[in-house]
Amino acid sequence: MPVERVPPGPGQESVWDYPRPPRLEPVARRVRVVFGGRTVADSTRALRVLETSHPPTYYVPRADVAAGALEPAAGESFCEWKGTACYFDVVAGERRAPRAAWSYPEPFPAFAPIAGYVAFYAGPMDACYVGDERVRPQPGRFYGGWITADVVGPFKGEPGSRGG
Repeated sequence: MPVERVPPGPGQESVWDYPRPPRLEPVARRVRVVFGGRTVADSTRALRVLETSHPPTYYVPRADVAAGALEPAAGESFCEWKGTACYFDVVAGERRAPRAAWSYPEPFPAFAPIAGYVAFYAGPMDACYVGDERVRPQPGRFYGGWITADVVGPFKGEPGSRGG
């Protein structure tokens, strides 16, 4: 049974109004990632990818990631819009989150601005923030979107969605 779309309220965006192919845009708010009790990423220069049915995926410049917080991990994946992604373990002290971050070292031309940027899965982190709001991870094991109060779904990856 299909999931019904949630109508956006004032100041909200529906992920069903996001484009396909996806759009890349700058983020006006601060983006932070906390893992192992440590801030591993903190940026006011983040970019977000908006794609139909997905909450935004946030990318931060590698320069805004704490030294030693990322270690290359095995494997890669392919996105028809962005190209080939590589993965990282996120490390803080004695904690390690395997393949919890990714980047596109040589993205396709439309997404060239995310070269040198990295995205984090919110689920394995202690917390991820957009502004002062703690995000919820996009449902599903593969998806990396961050859900905030200003986006409504249903989101790909939820039960009843084609990615659920």
